[in-house]
Amino acid sequence: MDTIRRISKVERRVSLLEGPNRSFRENSTPAVIQYRSRLASLTEYDVEQVKIANYADTVKQLDAYYGQVKRQILNHQSSTTGLFPQMTEEKEIASIRDSIYCAVAIWSLYQAYKRIDDDRGKAYELGQSAVKCMRGILFCWMRQAEEKLEKYKTNQCPEHALHSRFHLETGQPLEGNPDFDSYGHLQLDVVSLYLLFLVQMIMSGLQIIYTMDEVNFVQNLVYYVERAYRTPDFGMWERGSKYNDNTPEIHASSIGMAKSALEAINGCNLFGDKGASWSVVYVDIDAHSRNRSIFETLLPRESSSKNTDSALLPTISFPCFATHDEHLYNRTKDKIVRKLQGTYGFKRYLRDGYGTAVEDTTRAYYEQGETKEFENIECEWPLFFIYMILDGIFKGNDEQIKKYRHLLHARLKVDRNGNAVVPKFFFVPTLCIDAEKREPGSQKRIPSEEGDADNLFLMGQALYIMSELLVDGLLHINELDPIRRYLPSYNRPRKTGRYSAFQGTASDLVVQVVLIAESMRLQAMMATYGIHTQTPHEVEPVQIWSPSQLVKVYEYLGVSKKLGLKGRPPRPIGALGTSKLYRICGQTVICYPLIFEVSDFYLSHDMALLIDDIKNELHFVGKYWRMSGRPTICILIREEHMRDVHFKEMLDLLAMLKKGDCDGLKIRTGRLQNLISSSCIEHLDFLHLLSPDDLPNIEAFQQLEHASLGYQSLTDIPKAIIYNEPTYDFKAL
Repeated sequence: MDTIRRISKVERRVSLLEGPNRSFRENSTPAVIQYRSRLASLTEYDVEQVKIANYADTVKQLDAYYGQVKRQILNHQSSTTGLFPQMTEEKEIASIRDSIYCAVAIWSLYQAYKRIDDDRGKAYELGQSAVKCMRGILFCWMRQAEEKLEKYKTNQCPEHALHSRFHLETGQPLEGNPDFDSYGHLQLDVVSLYLLFLVQMIMSGLQIIYTMDEVNFVQNLVYYVERAYRTPDFGMWERGSKYNDNTPEIHASSIGMAKSALEAINGCNLFGDKGASWSVVYVDIDAHSRNRSIFETLLPRESSSKNTDSALLPTISFPCFATHDEHLYNRTKDKIVRKLQGTYGFKRYLRDGYGTAVEDTTRAYYEQGETKEFENIECEWPLFFIYMILDGIFKGNDEQIKKYRHLLHARLKVDRNGNAVVPKFFFVPTLCIDAEKREPGSQKRIPSEEGDADNLFLMGQALYIMSELLVDGLLHINELDPIRRYLPSYNRPRKTGRYSAFQGTASDLVVQVVLIAESMRLQAMMATYGIHTQTPHEVEPVQIWSPSQLVKVYEYLGVSKKLGLKGRPPRPIGALGTSKLYRICGQTVICYPLIFEVSDFYLSHDMALLIDDIKNELHFVGKYWRMSGRPTICILIREEHMRDVHFKEMLDLLAMLKKGDCDGLKIRTGRLQNLISSSCIEHLDFLHLLSPDDLPNIEAFQQLEHASLGYQSLTDIPKAIIYNEPTYDFKAL
């Protein structure tokens, strides 16, 4: 009887909190309420429904976080642009990177509130505040579409970079401001971070992109970051090289973030679940592969001037999770902890002069050799304690969480409302510099003025709120990472759409090979050697294209005349891109690799070189294929190949492929019609928006026709071309 009374009391309490439409289920234990999550992803992927011991306490906790977010973050959002400053005392300059993190903190609380049936409108307010910020960033960049973005696609230089800071209220560039005339706006990590969280928020159910002009612009942002692997930028710290001499350099953190963004946005429908086939974003998988290769080659180093950098923490862990190679991850993380961790936080990088007492703030750049003055007195940032807490949460490392929470809480301040405040950094006071240099870590550090109760460091506050929501169990990691970036690609839920997706590579990947003979008589000749080929007529209705024809089609992807955007730059399609099959305007298309393009260059007619190129192509695709479905490579055999003295070596290669092996790589040859079902197929639906008159003029590969067929006609193929030239006697000259 007492148990029944206790249950009825809990029911009445929940009824008062939830209103007339309450929906909960009693568990076997009294006073334990199990409620249904409205987030579909939790139920779809076998994540247990969250159990809360006391519904009222949970609502109270969320409301406390709502008040904190309202006071510390939302109160500083621009009412016009939706952007945020870096520091709350700043009233003119909006920082894109800090704005993104503020939007993510607001969105994370929105995700937590979605568990509550009666949130009294708080979830909607939080969600729309995040949307306003993301759209505000989009509007600022769209104004620079023709002036900056279109030029950057052909010339990746700092002058053509999208800006990383704008006017807080108007959203206009900060041109004419002497402090920002030489500011390094080329920060590829900012655009990559935006694309990554754009996908995360869309997958959570928020509607951020409204029109096709915006879709086309986002597609062009993909082109913007695709070449991060070869573009020197100013990095997360906006300074370029560690010498702060206005020299950009290639940063591993920027490349890793670009890689993660490309993986996340590939095949994403920007209109959400209700999107059309033409609102899908496409990624060049060869560009992704180059970014991945360069990123993993650079690790654990950050750049040529920086041995390591704390900017790699958000790259290898939350939010990007750019590598799932345990060896690379542990090596990079251990190096950061070993070289940069202090008792007050992490140094950004070695010999970083920012914020130190001896830095000359009247000069934008350092003099040669000046960084030596900052050795052992670099500022320590508690922000990276939060990154380590987040890393521990996603990795399930309770010891790491406990350790860094203890270190962090010893450095936090408290505002008048009792909420924690994260200082921006801690520096060594002037009087203690000499002693600190002699014995690093011996002197007490002072918190910066930036990051106190009256001048909040918004990026630090945003990350702190996210970490506390996760630690308190009010937010699940799947809600903060709906696309499961924290999982290796082979463990992520498979996408159900018709577009290609990045997946893990099988350890025994099979590369499919289609042999295409240029003519029927060449096919007959190959058959005498036991090599079964197909002619272009036999693979119909599948068309065979050269890579240059596919480039023509992709030039229509992302075109927006109103914004002055021309679509994909005419970059060649690489080995991975030609290993996919394509569905274009109702036609199925296969592309042969670039090595089979007809060229006047003499090396393109070297059979020995071609054989090596074919082997390298097969092994490259087999090693770096990361898509769902098998790669399908089209090997084109021309009649001119038979004239070469090395044609026997070509026959040996084809015979080896027929046996199913190429130097340890598994190969499957067969008829194209039989291989399509297991191939990776990309649907290029954006051409449906074009009128028939605007469609590109495509020239498919044509079969050579001869007047006579049969074995006698094989003698028409000469083994060598004989030149009969007159001889001259030059002795008299």
